[in-house]
Amino acid sequence: MTIADIYDKFKTCTTVSTDTRKLSEDCFYVALKGDNFNGNTFVQQAFDGGAKFCLVDEDDAVITPNCILVKDCLQTLQDLANHHRKKIDIPIISLTGSNGKTTTKELINAVLKTTYKVKATRGNLNNHIGVPLTLLSFTKDLDFGIVEMGANHLEEIAFLCRIAEPDYGLITNFGKAHLEGFGSVEGVVKAKSELYEYLKSHNKTIFINTEDPKQVSQVGSYSKVSTFGTAPENDCVISFKDAKPHVSLHYKATELHSQLIGDYNYGNIAVAVAIGQYFKIEPQAIQRAIAQYKPDNNRSEIIIKDQTEIILDAYNANPTSMIAALQNFKQLSAEHKFLFLGDMFELGADAAKEHQAIVDFLQHHFKDQQIYIIGENFKKTETEDYIHKYASFDALKSHLKTLDLSQASVLIKGSRGMALERILDII
Repeated sequence: MTIADIYDKFKTCTTVSTDTRKLSEDCFYVALKGDNFNGNTFVQQAFDGGAKFCLVDEDDAVITPNCILVKDCLQTLQDLANHHRKKIDIPIISLTGSNGKTTTKELINAVLKTTYKVKATRGNLNNHIGVPLTLLSFTKDLDFGIVEMGANHLEEIAFLCRIAEPDYGLITNFGKAHLEGFGSVEGVVKAKSELYEYLKSHNKTIFINTEDPKQVSQVGSYSKVSTFGTAPENDCVISFKDAKPHVSLHYKATELHSQLIGDYNYGNIAVAVAIGQYFKIEPQAIQRAIAQYKPDNNRSEIIIKDQTEIILDAYNANPTSMIAALQNFKQLSAEHKFLFLGDMFELGADAAKEHQAIVDFLQHHFKDQQIYIIGENFKKTETEDYIHKYASFDALKSHLKTLDLSQASVLIKGSRGMALERILDII
């Protein structure tokens, strides 16, 4: 059966699903495999849950004529997504980067939907499975599709570009993320720049922050760019005002106010503004969209609990984003500060060095504050006695109940696997 034949069956379905716990009536079920699961064993549950067709890659899984047997379900899912992308033929904006991808994607979506019909990646479904699922959720009546792309090894972004075939693209930044897979910061730059290489080779448009020298150097002499930054020669002239604690920007003789904290979010907001301007959205609509966007899902949230101000940034962490969060927290005027920092994952051979660098930064800038570092990597660092070290959240938990955080500012940041948002349940 060809991809075109499978696509004809897919078109009669309401949606696509890879999880029998999340099915809808007349959906198209794809039986993916992982290290600890095999979707082929759940075909009967899929039909019982409302699936119209089931894509399978094991002979034993063919239990009705509505089972579609293929060689590899994942490969077929990716091919189907690319086939669908060609059929709907809508403009697609893709983005990647070390930090801020999901926030930037949400900001772009918020700005564009003031004027256009837009759909974007849900959550952080940005990998070799998430990108195809995102594409298959798009319809040809959309004005734009926004596709977030993540990667933890070389050639992954290039692969995702071949599936999504973006018309526009941007890189939020290059930082110390996924060093275990990339090997070095240079590897990160090379991997993320695969988006630039795709766009350049297909004569597509790149949005570039001219205040980021790495972006400028990676784009090189390519001419089909739309620039943003402080300098008047930029296509979109925009500049950082302050972050006390929320980020404000100067744009078109006015100020844009956001609900995002930290000057590190300036670039994320700026590119959303630049894209809005590029697609001729009224400045007032851009201003409203930025002001109304509120972060959630443990990303740079400010939570006021009694008289305690909590900055919850526990969705993810790497050395670049950790230092940025600490620099922002350092600027806050609170007399009493508590810092709860969790391990940074996927750093490979650099893990010990990078965790020690964070500790050195803490000891230089937060000597008089309450510092709690949590996780196996932080536990192994060399610290002064006033820094509290815990190998796990469970080890910290009982001590949390003894803390008086009234009238204090609190920063909670760590990698997703640390789940430090659990601190909120106790404090």
